[in-house]
Amino acid sequence: MNCSAEKASRKWPDGAFRRAAAAMVTATAALLWLGMQAGPAQAARGAPGFSWDDLFGVRPQRAHKPVRRSAVPLPKPRPAEAPPASEAPAAAEPAPPAAAAQPPAAPAEAARPGATARPAEAAKPAEPPPPQLSACRQALTEEIAIAPSIPDIHGAGGCGGEDLVRLEAIVLQDKRKVAVKPAAILRCKMASAVADWVRTDIAPLAQSLGGGISNLDNFDSFECRGRNRVVGAQLSEHGRANALDVRAFGLANGKSISLTDRSVPRDLRETVLHSVCARFSTVLGPGSDWYHEDHVHLDLMERRNNYRICQWNVYDPLPRVAPLLPAGRPEEAPPREVAAKSDASKPDSSKPDASEADRGKAGEPDAAKSDDGAAPDGAAETKPQPTKKRRQSRRL
Repeated sequence: MNCSAEKASRKWPDGAFRRAAAAMVTATAALLWLGMQAGPAQAARGAPGFSWDDLFGVRPQRAHKPVRRSAVPLPKPRPAEAPPASEAPAAAEPAPPAAAAQPPAAPAEAARPGATARPAEAAKPAEPPPPQLSACRQALTEEIAIAPSIPDIHGAGGCGGEDLVRLEAIVLQDKRKVAVKPAAILRCKMASAVADWVRTDIAPLAQSLGGGISNLDNFDSFECRGRNRVVGAQLSEHGRANALDVRAFGLANGKSISLTDRSVPRDLRETVLHSVCARFSTVLGPGSDWYHEDHVHLDLMERRNNYRICQWNVYDPLPRVAPLLPAGRPEEAPPREVAAKSDASKPDSSKPDASEADRGKAGEPDAAKSDDGAAPDGAAETKPQPTKKRRQSRRL
């Protein structure tokens, strides 16, 4: 019996359908075989295998496996019967080879620390260099003055300045200190000029007065204000920390020498005047204006052509004022001769003279006549007759 596929379609009417079914079965078997062969290879590569459930639209949910971290292997515990580590002989433990003791680092791992360190170094800001001291600050040492530096001041309207110091004391050549009361905030150049003035001019002058100078009375130094404290006026040199108001200086014996006191000897005040006018560009004292009658203003203001102002009138001492009323006459003083003569020559009013009495009795008509005769003369003297010229002048 011949059962070939070609002859089956001829013998039975459903032969064509059977041939198609046989082809589908053959294709399905081939696909199953291929999937079985490809499964181990894909699993080794880590790629997901072909899911036959997706072919028919059925995909069961699979539970995710928990992520396991690789545990670091720990060394085995030391047995109890083993000797202590300190007592163990050194020769018993073989020295591991250098290559085995310290495995070489991978290239990628060796490059990572350097790569992370470079951005950290680049991100770290560079430290600013320390500010350089000015020539004035380097010259104003502790052997000349106790003047620590303070930060720069930048206020409204241009107040403040740079290279500022707080002048606390001036050191003389014999290492004595002249305190500045209170401490003055000045620019370094102004503080250096004040220290040089005290050390060179005032210290020798005060040495002959009362044992030397001990302190300097600072009336005003840095203050952000206009000139003479007038609102809206031009900025004062005090606002630039470039001025100092001096009122007096104290001596070692406790006395104080005021620069504007008239009772101070004139030659002493004139000596101070000449010294400050030679060192400072502006000097204002008594006589300049009524703002500087009790102190002396000193500053180093820069002007065109090095112009200087020195206005300080050294007044003479005030004269002694005499008392308003004379002193009383002492009781033991002798009587005045002039007063005695005037009392003797004065007539007694209680006893009239005889000649005057006789005149009163017998000379009454004569007195009346004299009065009558003198009346016209007196009237003419007191009331002169106006002339025509006077009348014309009055009308005009």
